[in-house]
Amino acid sequence: MAAGIIIHITVGDEKRTEFFPDEHIRIGSDETCDLQIHSPSTNGSGAWLDLDNSEGAYRIVDFNQGLGLEINEKPIRRYIAITDGDTVTLPDQNISFSFFSLETKSSLITTNREQPHISRFIEEAAIESYGSAKRDDAKAFLREFVRELGREISWTTKLIALVLTIGFVTGVFYIGYSVNSQMRESQRQAQEQAEIIKRLEDQLGKTGDTLSELDKTNKDLMKTVSLAPNLRVAYGNAVCLIVGVYDLVDKRSGKVLRYADPQALRPNPYEPGQSEDPDSSTPSPQIGLTTEGNGSPVEYDFIGTGFHVGGGYIVTNRHVVQPWEEDDNVKQMMQAANGRARVKRLVLYFPGVATPFPMKVKQVGPREDIAIAWVDPGSLPANLPSVPLDNDSESAAIGKTVVTMGYPSGPDRLLAMVDDDQAKSINQRFGNSRQNLINFLAQSQKIVPLTTQGLITDLDARRIVHDAKTAEGGSGAPLFGQAGKVIGVNFGVFTENTAANMAVPVKFAVELLRQAGWKPPEEKPKDGETTAANDTNSNSAGSKP
Repeated sequence: MAAGIIIHITVGDEKRTEFFPDEHIRIGSDETCDLQIHSPSTNGSGAWLDLDNSEGAYRIVDFNQGLGLEINEKPIRRYIAITDGDTVTLPDQNISFSFFSLETKSSLITTNREQPHISRFIEEAAIESYGSAKRDDAKAFLREFVRELGREISWTTKLIALVLTIGFVTGVFYIGYSVNSQMRESQRQAQEQAEIIKRLEDQLGKTGDTLSELDKTNKDLMKTVSLAPNLRVAYGNAVCLIVGVYDLVDKRSGKVLRYADPQALRPNPYEPGQSEDPDSSTPSPQIGLTTEGNGSPVEYDFIGTGFHVGGGYIVTNRHVVQPWEEDDNVKQMMQAANGRARVKRLVLYFPGVATPFPMKVKQVGPREDIAIAWVDPGSLPANLPSVPLDNDSESAAIGKTVVTMGYPSGPDRLLAMVDDDQAKSINQRFGNSRQNLINFLAQSQKIVPLTTQGLITDLDARRIVHDAKTAEGGSGAPLFGQAGKVIGVNFGVFTENTAANMAVPVKFAVELLRQAGWKPPEEKPKDGETTAANDTNSNSAGSKP
Protein backbone atom coordinates (compact mmCIF):
# COMPACT_ATOMS: atom_id res chain seq x y z
CA MET A 1 0.00 0.00 0.00
CA ALA A 2 1.32 3.44 -0.94
CA ALA A 3 2.39 5.45 2.08
CA GLY A 4 2.94 8.62 0.07
CA ILE A 5 4.32 9.81 -3.21
CA ILE A 6 7.42 11.73 -4.30
CA ILE A 7 7.02 14.15 -7.17
CA HIS A 8 10.01 15.48 -9.07
CA ILE A 9 9.03 18.73 -10.80
CA THR A 10 10.87 20.37 -13.70
CA VAL A 11 9.83 23.85 -14.85
CA GLY A 12 12.29 25.18 -17.39
CA ASP A 13 15.71 25.22 -15.70
CA GLU A 14 14.25 24.95 -12.22
CA LYS A 15 13.94 21.54 -10.60
CA ARG A 16 12.52 20.43 -7.30
CA THR A 17 11.42 17.31 -5.47
CA GLU A 18 8.44 17.18 -3.08
CA PHE A 19 6.94 14.43 -0.91
CA PHE A 20 3.21 14.17 -0.29
CA PRO A 21 1.75 11.69 2.21
CA ASP A 22 -1.90 12.82 1.57
CA GLU A 23 -4.58 10.57 0.15
CA HIS A 24 -5.72 13.28 -2.28
CA ILE A 25 -3.28 15.54 -4.15
CA ARG A 26 -4.15 18.41 -6.45
CA ILE A 27 -1.63 19.87 -8.88
CA GLY A 28 -2.26 23.14 -10.68
CA SER A 29 -1.69 26.88 -10.76
CA ASP A 30 -4.19 28.32 -8.28
CA GLU A 31 -4.08 28.58 -4.49
CA THR A 32 -6.33 25.58 -3.92
CA CYS A 33 -3.73 23.18 -5.32
CA ASP A 34 -1.33 21.19 -3.06
CA LEU A 35 1.43 21.62 -5.64
CA GLN A 36 1.35 25.00 -7.35
CA ILE A 37 3.15 25.74 -10.65
CA HIS A 38 3.64 29.43 -11.39
CA SER A 39 4.14 29.80 -15.12
CA PRO A 40 2.92 32.72 -17.26
CA SER A 41 1.61 30.40 -19.92
CA THR A 42 -0.55 28.47 -17.49
CA ASN A 43 -1.94 31.24 -15.24
CA GLY A 44 -5.66 30.96 -14.77
CA SER A 45 -5.80 27.30 -15.72
CA GLY A 46 -6.85 26.23 -12.21
CA ALA A 47 -6.28 22.57 -11.30
CA TRP A 48 -4.31 20.43 -13.73
CA LEU A 49 -4.33 17.00 -12.10
CA ASP A 50 -6.20 15.38 -9.25
CA LEU A 51 -4.60 12.30 -7.72
CA ASP A 52 -6.36 10.00 -5.31
CA ASN A 53 -4.93 7.10 -3.33
CA SER A 54 -7.21 4.24 -4.21
CA GLU A 55 -6.66 0.51 -3.77
CA GLY A 56 -3.06 1.01 -2.69
CA ALA A 57 -2.00 3.21 -5.62
CA TYR A 58 -2.38 6.81 -6.68
CA ARG A 59 -4.70 7.28 -9.65
CA ILE A 60 -5.60 10.24 -11.87
CA VAL A 61 -9.21 10.93 -11.01
CA ASP A 62 -9.49 14.26 -12.91
CA PHE A 63 -7.40 16.46 -15.21
CA ASN A 64 -7.69 19.64 -17.28
CA GLN A 65 -8.39 18.44 -20.77
CA GLY A 66 -7.59 21.83 -22.30
CA LEU A 67 -3.89 21.60 -21.39
CA GLY A 68 -3.21 18.53 -23.55
CA LEU A 69 -1.45 16.64 -20.74
CA GLU A 70 0.44 13.48 -21.62
CA ILE A 71 1.66 10.62 -19.47
CA ASN A 72 4.76 8.86 -20.70
CA GLU A 73 4.31 10.66 -24.06
CA LYS A 74 0.75 9.31 -24.41
CA PRO A 75 -2.60 11.08 -23.95
CA ILE A 76 -3.67 11.08 -20.35
CA ARG A 77 -6.85 9.23 -19.24
CA ARG A 78 -8.83 9.04 -16.06
CA TYR A 79 -8.25 6.39 -13.43
CA ILE A 80 -4.82 5.55 -14.73
CA ALA A 81 -2.68 4.22 -11.84
CA ILE A 82 0.56 6.11 -11.25
CA THR A 83 3.62 3.81 -11.08
CA ASP A 84 7.21 4.61 -10.23
CA GLY A 85 8.90 6.56 -12.96
CA ASP A 86 5.74 7.75 -14.72
CA THR A 87 6.11 11.24 -16.16
CA VAL A 88 3.30 13.69 -16.89
CA THR A 89 4.24 16.51 -19.25
CA LEU A 90 2.66 19.67 -20.69
CA PRO A 91 3.46 19.73 -24.39
CA ASP A 92 5.45 22.76 -25.51
CA GLN A 93 5.66 24.11 -21.96
CA ASN A 94 8.86 22.40 -20.68
CA ILE A 95 6.96 21.33 -17.57
CA SER A 96 7.06 17.76 -16.33
CA PHE A 97 6.17 15.77 -13.21
CA SER A 98 7.89 12.49 -12.34
CA PHE A 99 6.21 10.28 -9.73
CA PHE A 100 7.79 7.81 -7.29
CA SER A 101 5.64 6.03 -4.72
CA LEU A 102 6.51 5.07 -1.17
CA GLU A 103 5.12 1.73 -0.04
CA THR A 104 4.52 0.41 3.49
CA LYS A 105 5.46 -3.15 4.32
CA SER A 106 2.65 -5.63 4.53
CA SER A 107 2.10 -7.33 7.85
CA LEU A 108 0.71 -10.44 6.18
CA ILE A 109 2.90 -10.78 3.09
CA THR A 110 6.75 -10.65 3.24
CA THR A 111 9.58 -11.36 0.80
CA ASN A 112 13.27 -12.29 1.17
CA ARG A 113 14.28 -9.20 -0.77
CA GLU A 114 15.03 -6.16 1.29
CA GLN A 115 12.86 -3.20 0.30
CA PRO A 116 14.19 -0.07 1.96
CA HIS A 117 11.92 2.86 2.25
CA ILE A 118 14.05 5.23 0.18
CA SER A 119 17.14 3.42 -1.11
CA ARG A 120 15.33 1.52 -3.83
CA PHE A 121 14.15 4.77 -5.32
CA ILE A 122 17.62 6.30 -5.01
CA GLU A 123 19.27 3.26 -6.65
CA GLU A 124 16.80 3.31 -9.57
CA ALA A 125 17.12 7.05 -9.96
CA ALA A 126 20.94 6.85 -9.92
CA ILE A 127 21.00 4.01 -12.48
CA GLU A 128 18.58 5.87 -14.69
CA SER A 129 20.51 9.13 -14.44
CA TYR A 130 23.87 7.36 -15.15
CA GLY A 131 22.56 5.63 -18.26
CA SER A 132 20.59 8.56 -19.65
CA ALA A 133 21.09 12.14 -20.54
CA LYS A 134 19.20 13.24 -17.42
CA ARG A 135 22.24 13.35 -15.09
CA ASP A 136 21.44 16.89 -14.02
CA ASP A 137 18.00 15.75 -12.86
CA ALA A 138 19.59 13.01 -10.71
CA LYS A 139 22.07 15.48 -9.19
CA ALA A 140 19.29 17.96 -8.45
CA PHE A 141 17.18 15.23 -6.94
CA LEU A 142 20.05 14.04 -4.70
CA ARG A 143 20.81 17.61 -3.70
CA GLU A 144 17.20 18.24 -2.76
CA PHE A 145 17.04 14.90 -0.99
CA VAL A 146 20.09 15.70 1.10
CA ARG A 147 18.71 19.12 1.87
CA GLU A 148 15.45 17.65 3.02
CA LEU A 149 17.32 15.03 5.03
CA GLY A 150 19.37 17.78 6.66
CA ARG A 151 16.23 19.56 7.71
CA GLU A 152 15.13 16.48 9.59
CA ILE A 153 18.43 16.38 11.63
CA SER A 154 18.41 18.49 14.79
CA TRP A 155 20.90 21.23 15.38
CA THR A 156 22.28 19.39 18.39
CA THR A 157 23.10 16.38 16.25
CA LYS A 158 24.60 18.60 13.60
CA LEU A 159 26.73 20.43 16.18
CA ILE A 160 27.95 17.16 17.69
CA ALA A 161 28.76 15.81 14.23
CA LEU A 162 30.58 19.04 13.37
CA VAL A 163 32.57 18.94 16.61
CA LEU A 164 33.44 15.29 16.03
CA THR A 165 34.43 16.03 12.43
CA ILE A 166 36.58 18.99 13.46
CA GLY A 167 38.13 16.90 16.24
CA PHE A 168 38.82 14.05 13.86
CA VAL A 169 40.38 16.30 11.22
CA THR A 170 42.37 18.14 13.89
CA GLY A 171 43.56 14.82 15.31
CA VAL A 172 44.59 13.60 11.88
CA PHE A 173 46.50 16.82 11.22
CA TYR A 174 48.10 16.70 14.68
CA ILE A 175 49.14 13.09 14.27
CA GLY A 176 50.48 13.84 10.79
CA TYR A 177 52.39 16.86 12.07
CA SER A 178 53.76 14.91 15.03
CA VAL A 179 54.84 12.02 12.81
CA ASN A 180 56.42 14.43 10.34
CA SER A 181 58.23 16.29 13.13
CA GLN A 182 59.40 13.03 14.63
CA MET A 183 60.65 11.86 11.25
CA ARG A 184 62.55 15.11 10.69
CA GLU A 185 64.07 14.85 14.16
CA SER A 186 65.01 11.23 13.53
CA GLN A 187 66.61 12.18 10.23
CA ARG A 188 68.55 14.97 11.90
CA GLN A 189 69.76 12.66 14.66
CA ALA A 190 70.63 9.98 12.11
CA GLN A 191 72.64 12.52 10.09
CA GLU A 192 74.47 13.69 13.21
CA GLN A 193 75.20 10.10 14.19
CA ALA A 194 76.42 9.36 10.66
CA GLU A 195 78.78 12.36 10.86
CA ILE A 196 80.04 11.22 14.28
CA ILE A 197 80.56 7.68 12.97
CA LYS A 198 82.42 9.06 9.95
CA ARG A 199 84.70 11.15 12.18
CA LEU A 200 85.29 8.13 14.41
CA GLU A 201 86.04 5.99 11.36
CA ASP A 202 88.52 8.62 10.12
CA GLN A 203 90.17 8.71 13.54
CA LEU A 204 90.24 4.92 13.65
CA GLY A 205 91.76 4.89 10.19
CA LYS A 206 94.46 7.34 11.22
CA THR A 207 95.06 5.39 14.41
CA GLY A 208 95.23 2.18 12.40
CA ASP A 209 97.75 3.75 10.01
CA THR A 210 99.80 4.95 12.97
CA LEU A 211 99.69 1.49 14.55
CA SER A 212 100.63 -0.05 11.22
CA GLU A 213 103.60 2.28 10.92
CA LEU A 214 104.62 1.51 14.49
CA ASP A 215 104.20 -2.19 13.87
CA LYS A 216 106.25 -1.94 10.68
CA THR A 217 108.91 0.04 12.53
CA ASN A 218 108.97 -2.51 15.34
CA LYS A 219 109.20 -5.35 12.85
CA ASP A 220 112.01 -3.57 11.03
CA LEU A 221 113.83 -3.06 14.33
CA MET A 222 113.28 -6.69 15.26
CA LYS A 223 114.50 -7.77 11.86
CA THR A 224 117.54 -5.55 12.20
CA VAL A 225 118.33 -6.88 15.66
CA SER A 226 117.74 -10.50 14.72
CA LEU A 227 119.04 -10.26 11.13
CA ALA A 228 122.53 -11.60 11.81
CA PRO A 229 121.44 -14.54 14.05
CA ASN A 230 118.68 -15.52 11.62
CA LEU A 231 121.02 -15.45 8.64
CA ARG A 232 123.60 -17.45 10.56
CA VAL A 233 121.03 -20.15 11.27
CA ALA A 234 119.60 -20.12 7.72
CA TYR A 235 122.73 -19.88 5.59
CA GLY A 236 125.76 -20.27 7.86
CA ASN A 237 126.36 -23.86 6.73
CA ALA A 238 126.61 -22.68 3.09
CA VAL A 239 129.57 -20.36 3.81
CA CYS A 240 132.78 -22.36 3.21
CA LEU A 241 136.46 -22.01 4.12
CA ILE A 242 138.64 -22.22 1.00
CA VAL A 243 142.14 -23.65 1.46
CA GLY A 244 144.74 -24.05 -1.27
CA VAL A 245 148.42 -24.56 -2.05
CA TYR A 246 150.30 -23.40 -5.13
CA ASP A 247 153.91 -23.64 -6.25
CA LEU A 248 156.06 -22.13 -9.00
CA VAL A 249 157.24 -24.07 -12.06
CA ASP A 250 159.42 -23.26 -15.01
CA LYS A 251 157.40 -22.13 -18.02
CA ARG A 252 159.48 -24.08 -20.52
CA SER A 253 160.17 -27.35 -18.74
CA GLY A 254 157.37 -27.38 -16.19
CA LYS A 255 159.84 -28.35 -13.48
CA VAL A 256 159.36 -27.15 -9.95
CA LEU A 257 161.27 -24.04 -9.05
CA ARG A 258 163.31 -24.35 -5.88
CA TYR A 259 165.29 -22.15 -3.66
CA ALA A 260 168.99 -22.54 -4.34
CA ASP A 261 170.86 -24.86 -1.93
CA PRO A 262 172.99 -22.58 0.29
CA GLN A 263 175.61 -25.30 0.71
CA ALA A 264 175.97 -25.76 -3.03
CA LEU A 265 176.55 -22.04 -3.54
CA ARG A 266 178.97 -21.57 -0.66
CA PRO A 267 182.44 -20.51 -2.10
CA ASN A 268 185.50 -22.84 -1.67
CA PRO A 269 188.05 -21.00 0.43
CA TYR A 270 190.84 -23.07 -1.03
CA GLU A 271 189.89 -22.35 -4.59
CA PRO A 272 192.06 -19.66 -6.29
CA GLY A 273 190.36 -16.55 -7.37
CA GLN A 274 188.08 -16.27 -4.33
CA SER A 275 188.72 -13.26 -2.16
CA GLU A 276 188.06 -13.21 1.53
CA ASP A 277 188.25 -9.46 1.72
CA PRO A 278 184.84 -8.20 2.53
CA ASP A 279 185.67 -4.96 0.84
CA SER A 280 186.60 -6.73 -2.35
CA SER A 281 184.82 -5.44 -5.43
CA THR A 282 184.24 -8.96 -6.76
CA PRO A 283 180.50 -9.71 -6.60
CA SER A 284 179.29 -12.70 -4.62
CA PRO A 285 177.07 -15.28 -6.28
CA GLN A 286 173.34 -14.31 -6.34
CA ILE A 287 171.02 -16.77 -4.63
CA GLY A 288 168.01 -17.31 -7.05
CA LEU A 289 165.40 -19.94 -8.04
CA THR A 290 166.48 -23.02 -9.86
CA THR A 291 165.03 -26.29 -11.11
CA GLU A 292 168.13 -28.18 -9.94
CA GLY A 293 169.48 -29.20 -6.58
CA ASN A 294 167.84 -30.16 -3.35
CA GLY A 295 166.59 -26.78 -2.29
CA SER A 296 163.12 -26.35 -0.88
CA PRO A 297 160.43 -25.95 -3.55
CA VAL A 298 158.69 -22.60 -3.74
CA GLU A 299 155.21 -23.24 -2.25
CA TYR A 300 152.57 -21.01 -0.69
CA ASP A 301 149.33 -21.88 1.03
CA PHE A 302 146.32 -19.57 1.03
CA ILE A 303 142.88 -19.32 2.60
CA GLY A 304 139.69 -17.42 1.85
CA THR A 305 135.90 -17.53 2.03
CA GLY A 306 133.25 -18.62 -0.46
CA PHE A 307 129.53 -19.43 -0.43
CA HIS A 308 127.32 -22.00 -2.14
CA VAL A 309 124.58 -20.65 -4.48
CA GLY A 310 123.15 -23.98 -5.65
CA GLY A 311 124.13 -26.72 -8.08
CA GLY A 312 127.61 -27.01 -6.56
CA TYR A 313 128.55 -23.47 -7.66
CA ILE A 314 130.75 -21.44 -5.29
CA VAL A 315 131.17 -17.65 -5.42
CA THR A 316 134.42 -16.13 -4.10
CA ASN A 317 137.11 -13.59 -5.09
CA ARG A 318 139.53 -13.90 -7.93
CA HIS A 319 142.45 -13.12 -5.63
CA VAL A 320 141.34 -15.96 -3.31
CA VAL A 321 141.81 -18.64 -5.98
CA GLN A 322 144.67 -16.80 -7.73
CA PRO A 323 146.55 -15.20 -4.83
CA TRP A 324 149.82 -14.82 -6.78
CA GLU A 325 148.18 -12.10 -8.87
CA GLU A 326 148.04 -9.87 -5.78
CA ASP A 327 151.54 -10.66 -4.39
CA ASP A 328 154.24 -8.38 -5.80
CA ASN A 329 157.12 -10.50 -4.38
CA VAL A 330 155.82 -13.64 -6.07
CA LYS A 331 155.40 -11.72 -9.33
CA GLN A 332 159.04 -10.61 -9.18
CA MET A 333 160.21 -14.18 -8.48
CA MET A 334 158.20 -15.56 -11.43
CA GLN A 335 159.54 -12.85 -13.72
CA ALA A 336 163.13 -13.41 -12.65
CA ALA A 337 162.95 -17.21 -12.98
CA ASN A 338 160.67 -17.28 -16.04
CA GLY A 339 158.16 -19.20 -13.95
CA ARG A 340 154.45 -19.46 -13.49
CA ALA A 341 152.10 -20.44 -10.66
CA ARG A 342 150.51 -23.87 -10.45
CA VAL A 343 147.71 -24.84 -8.06
CA LYS A 344 148.65 -28.05 -6.29
CA ARG A 345 145.63 -28.30 -3.98
CA LEU A 346 142.32 -26.43 -3.85
CA VAL A 347 139.64 -27.63 -1.42
CA LEU A 348 136.88 -26.16 0.69
CA TYR A 349 135.37 -26.98 4.08
CA PHE A 350 131.71 -26.55 5.05
CA PRO A 351 130.69 -26.11 8.71
CA GLY A 352 129.78 -29.39 10.36
CA VAL A 353 131.43 -31.51 7.64
CA ALA A 354 134.75 -33.19 8.54
CA THR A 355 136.02 -33.94 5.03
CA PRO A 356 137.13 -31.34 2.47
CA PHE A 357 135.64 -31.10 -1.04
CA PRO A 358 137.84 -30.68 -4.14
CA MET A 359 137.04 -27.48 -5.99
CA LYS A 360 137.57 -26.40 -9.60
CA VAL A 361 137.71 -22.82 -10.83
CA LYS A 362 135.16 -22.22 -13.61
CA GLN A 363 135.24 -18.48 -14.31
CA VAL A 364 137.21 -15.44 -13.14
CA GLY A 365 136.15 -11.85 -13.61
CA PRO A 366 138.25 -9.97 -16.19
CA ARG A 367 137.88 -6.72 -14.25
CA GLU A 368 135.95 -7.28 -11.05
CA ASP A 369 137.45 -9.33 -8.22
CA ILE A 370 135.01 -12.23 -8.67
CA ALA A 371 135.61 -15.92 -9.31
CA ILE A 372 133.24 -18.85 -9.81
CA ALA A 373 134.24 -22.33 -8.66
CA TRP A 374 132.43 -25.63 -8.77
CA VAL A 375 132.12 -28.70 -6.54
CA ASP A 376 130.54 -31.96 -7.61
CA PRO A 377 126.96 -31.54 -6.29
CA GLY A 378 126.65 -35.29 -5.87
CA SER A 379 129.28 -35.24 -3.14
CA LEU A 380 127.70 -32.37 -1.18
CA PRO A 381 125.47 -32.91 1.88
CA ALA A 382 121.80 -33.24 1.00
CA ASN A 383 120.78 -30.53 3.46
CA LEU A 384 123.32 -27.98 2.25
CA PRO A 385 121.46 -24.65 1.77
CA SER A 386 121.83 -22.33 -1.20
CA VAL A 387 122.45 -18.68 -0.47
CA PRO A 388 119.89 -16.44 -2.29
CA LEU A 389 121.15 -13.61 -4.46
CA ASP A 390 119.52 -10.17 -4.63
CA ASN A 391 120.17 -8.69 -8.07
CA ASP A 392 118.01 -5.62 -7.37
CA SER A 393 120.12 -2.48 -7.49
CA GLU A 394 117.74 -0.70 -5.08
CA SER A 395 118.46 -3.19 -2.30
CA ALA A 396 121.78 -1.48 -1.59
CA ALA A 397 121.48 2.04 -0.16
CA ILE A 398 123.54 4.13 2.20
CA GLY A 399 122.50 3.61 5.81
CA LYS A 400 120.96 0.18 5.30
CA THR A 401 121.95 -2.73 7.49
CA VAL A 402 124.29 -5.41 6.13
CA VAL A 403 125.60 -8.69 7.51
CA THR A 404 128.71 -10.56 6.44
CA MET A 405 129.80 -14.14 7.21
CA GLY A 406 133.31 -15.41 6.59
CA TYR A 407 136.59 -16.70 8.00
CA PRO A 408 138.71 -13.64 8.74
CA SER A 409 142.20 -14.46 10.11
CA GLY A 410 141.74 -18.08 9.03
CA PRO A 411 142.59 -20.79 11.60
CA ASP A 412 143.93 -18.20 14.06
CA ARG A 413 140.43 -16.84 14.58
CA LEU A 414 139.07 -20.39 14.85
CA LEU A 415 141.64 -21.24 17.54
CA ALA A 416 140.67 -18.08 19.40
CA MET A 417 137.23 -19.58 19.91
CA VAL A 418 138.57 -22.49 22.05
CA ASP A 419 140.17 -22.53 25.49
CA ASP A 420 143.72 -21.26 25.80
CA ASP A 421 145.10 -24.59 27.00
CA GLN A 422 143.44 -26.44 24.16
CA ALA A 423 144.66 -23.85 21.65
CA LYS A 424 148.26 -24.25 22.87
CA SER A 425 148.00 -28.02 22.63
CA ILE A 426 146.66 -27.80 19.06
CA ASN A 427 149.38 -25.37 18.04
CA GLN A 428 152.07 -27.64 19.45
CA ARG A 429 150.74 -30.57 17.47
CA PHE A 430 149.95 -28.86 14.15
CA GLY A 431 151.63 -25.48 14.30
CA ASN A 432 154.11 -26.32 11.54
CA SER A 433 151.39 -27.46 9.09
CA ARG A 434 148.41 -25.25 8.36
CA GLN A 435 146.82 -28.04 6.31
CA ASN A 436 146.94 -30.49 9.20
CA LEU A 437 145.65 -27.82 11.58
CA ILE A 438 142.62 -27.05 9.38
CA ASN A 439 141.91 -30.78 8.95
CA PHE A 440 141.90 -31.19 12.71
CA LEU A 441 139.57 -28.20 13.17
CA ALA A 442 137.19 -29.62 10.54
CA GLN A 443 137.12 -33.03 12.22
CA SER A 444 136.48 -31.30 15.55
CA GLN A 445 133.61 -29.32 13.91
CA LYS A 446 135.21 -26.04 14.90
CA ILE A 447 135.00 -24.49 11.44
CA VAL A 448 132.30 -21.88 11.97
CA PRO A 449 132.01 -18.59 10.03
CA LEU A 450 132.22 -15.29 11.86
CA THR A 451 129.01 -13.26 11.52
CA THR A 452 129.22 -9.46 11.85
CA GLN A 453 126.71 -6.67 11.22
CA GLY A 454 127.15 -3.09 10.06
CA LEU A 455 125.85 -0.36 7.79
CA ILE A 456 126.50 0.71 4.22
CA THR A 457 128.59 3.88 4.39
CA ASP A 458 129.13 4.55 0.68
CA LEU A 459 128.56 2.96 -2.71
CA ASP A 460 128.81 3.39 -6.44
CA ALA A 461 128.12 1.25 -9.50
CA ARG A 462 131.06 -1.12 -8.76
CA ARG A 463 131.64 -0.85 -5.02
CA ILE A 464 129.70 -1.22 -1.79
CA VAL A 465 131.49 0.26 1.22
CA HIS A 466 130.41 -0.92 4.69
CA ASP A 467 131.63 -1.09 8.27
CA ALA A 468 130.83 -4.72 9.12
CA LYS A 469 134.03 -5.95 10.80
CA THR A 470 136.16 -8.43 8.88
CA ALA A 471 139.83 -9.20 8.28
CA GLU A 472 142.25 -11.00 5.98
CA GLY A 473 140.70 -14.36 5.14
CA GLY A 474 137.25 -12.83 4.94
CA SER A 475 137.67 -12.11 1.23
CA GLY A 476 134.96 -13.80 -0.80
CA ALA A 477 132.46 -13.66 2.05
CA PRO A 478 128.79 -12.92 1.21
CA LEU A 479 127.41 -9.50 2.12
CA PHE A 480 123.73 -9.85 3.03
CA GLY A 481 121.23 -7.00 2.74
CA GLN A 482 118.21 -6.26 4.93
CA ALA A 483 116.05 -8.58 2.82
CA GLY A 484 118.21 -11.57 3.82
CA LYS A 485 119.75 -11.97 0.35
CA VAL A 486 123.32 -11.44 -0.83
CA ILE A 487 123.90 -7.99 -2.33
CA GLY A 488 127.70 -8.14 -2.65
CA VAL A 489 130.93 -10.14 -2.31
CA ASN A 490 133.61 -8.87 0.08
CA PHE A 491 136.98 -8.27 -1.55
CA GLY A 492 138.77 -5.43 0.25
CA VAL A 493 139.73 -5.29 3.91
CA PHE A 494 141.29 -2.16 5.33
CA THR A 495 142.63 -2.72 8.82
CA GLU A 496 143.29 0.98 9.43
CA ASN A 497 139.73 2.03 8.61
CA THR A 498 136.97 -0.30 9.70
CA ALA A 499 134.39 1.82 7.84
CA ALA A 500 136.02 1.16 4.48
CA ASN A 501 135.53 -2.55 3.92
CA MET A 502 134.50 -3.08 0.32
CA ALA A 503 132.35 -5.51 -1.64
CA VAL A 504 131.63 -6.11 -5.32
CA PRO A 505 127.89 -5.83 -6.20
CA VAL A 506 126.43 -9.29 -6.68
CA LYS A 507 125.22 -8.51 -10.21
CA PHE A 508 128.78 -9.08 -11.48
CA ALA A 509 128.83 -12.49 -9.82
CA VAL A 510 125.47 -13.36 -11.43
CA GLU A 511 126.91 -12.60 -14.88
CA LEU A 512 129.86 -14.97 -14.31
CA LEU A 513 127.58 -17.62 -12.82
CA ARG A 514 125.41 -17.64 -15.93
CA GLN A 515 128.52 -17.90 -18.12
CA ALA A 516 129.62 -20.89 -16.05
CA GLY A 517 126.27 -22.63 -16.55
CA TRP A 518 124.57 -21.83 -13.25
CA LYS A 519 120.77 -21.76 -13.23
CA PRO A 520 118.81 -19.72 -10.67
CA PRO A 521 116.29 -21.70 -8.60
CA GLU A 522 113.41 -20.65 -10.88
CA GLU A 523 115.42 -21.69 -13.98
CA LYS A 524 116.56 -25.13 -12.87
CA PRO A 525 116.81 -27.58 -15.81
CA LYS A 526 114.30 -30.35 -16.16
CA ASP A 527 115.20 -33.99 -15.66
CA GLY A 528 117.36 -35.32 -18.48
CA GLU A 529 118.87 -31.93 -19.36
CA THR A 530 122.60 -31.38 -18.93
CA THR A 531 124.23 -28.31 -17.42
CA ALA A 532 127.60 -26.73 -17.97
CA ALA A 533 128.51 -27.82 -14.46
CA ASN A 534 129.09 -31.31 -15.80
CA ASP A 535 131.13 -30.11 -18.73
CA THR A 536 134.91 -29.81 -18.73
CA ASN A 537 136.08 -26.23 -18.25
CA SER A 538 138.82 -25.88 -20.76
CA ASN A 539 139.52 -22.17 -20.29
CA SER A 540 139.28 -21.72 -16.52
CA ALA A 541 142.23 -20.31 -14.60
CA GLY A 542 142.47 -23.45 -12.49
CA SER A 543 142.74 -25.75 -15.45
CA LYS A 544 146.33 -24.90 -16.18
CA PRO A 545 148.87 -27.49 -15.04
